[in-house]
Amino acid sequence: MTEEDEEQFRRESMPRTYTLRQRWADYRAEVRANRPKGAKARVRAWLHVEPFYWGMRAAYVVLVVGAVFAVYINGVANGWWHAWGEKPTVAATTPAARPAPSASSPTDAAMSGGYQIGPDGVLVRPAEHAASTYTKPELPEEAKENTERGAELAAEHAFSLLIYAWNTGDTQPFADITQSGDGFRETYIDKVKKSYASGWTYGMHSSITRIVKVEPVSEQKWGAQPNTIGVQFKTVTSNGVTCVNQKISTDESEYRSSVTLFMTWKNEHWVVTDGDISNDK
Repeated sequence: MTEEDEEQFRRESMPRTYTLRQRWADYRAEVRANRPKGAKARVRAWLHVEPFYWGMRAAYVVLVVGAVFAVYINGVANGWWHAWGEKPTVAATTPAARPAPSASSPTDAAMSGGYQIGPDGVLVRPAEHAASTYTKPELPEEAKENTERGAELAAEHAFSLLIYAWNTGDTQPFADITQSGDGFRETYIDKVKKSYASGWTYGMHSSITRIVKVEPVSEQKWGAQPNTIGVQFKTVTSNGVTCVNQKISTDESEYRSSVTLFMTWKNEHWVVTDGDISNDK
């Protein structure tokens, strides 16, 4: 035996390397050889399997359908594509565009300067400054006495009820302590009612800085009713925030005034029978 023959014998007798690719090729060849002939036979072979494999197939189908549906929902949510049956519009391609609020819109309340516009066209009063947030002033016990001090305290109380009326629109407490038909009374009640017919006021406050005089006034000199005490005092007032229709004005500046009230003792209590408020220059 020559060296060439010996080398060839050695190569042929060595074990061959059986690669994964060769295994897969052999498996595919075996499957093709055992595959039923014809489409009908293949369908029958596919159907006639054990229940376990049917369950596996159903699970695969459910997983695939779920994955496709999840991708679809995520794509619609992120705007990658439109929902099924949705017709794309110009507005759909510009998500940043928002419709302007209008009074007729059921979802977007009309606004003006940060205030909501009410159905009557008047700006809505802020809830934190609603009339219900103001407490009605209480009449001091000493103001129920028929004395000059009682008249003084009753006059101060009447003035505080006027400020309360401006801040709430409730003029009844002021009307209860003033005489019906008096010019001073009717003038200020009319002013408050007209103001609240087309707006509102809040934040008005006033403080009494000095009592000027408290003394009886005569019918002969002043035309006052019997049992009347004149009370005059100085005040510092700030108008706060006022709304007229859709216009807001804020005035925090303070101004000084002189208040004069004629307090008359009638039916066991003090009543304002005349008055005047004038600005001090």
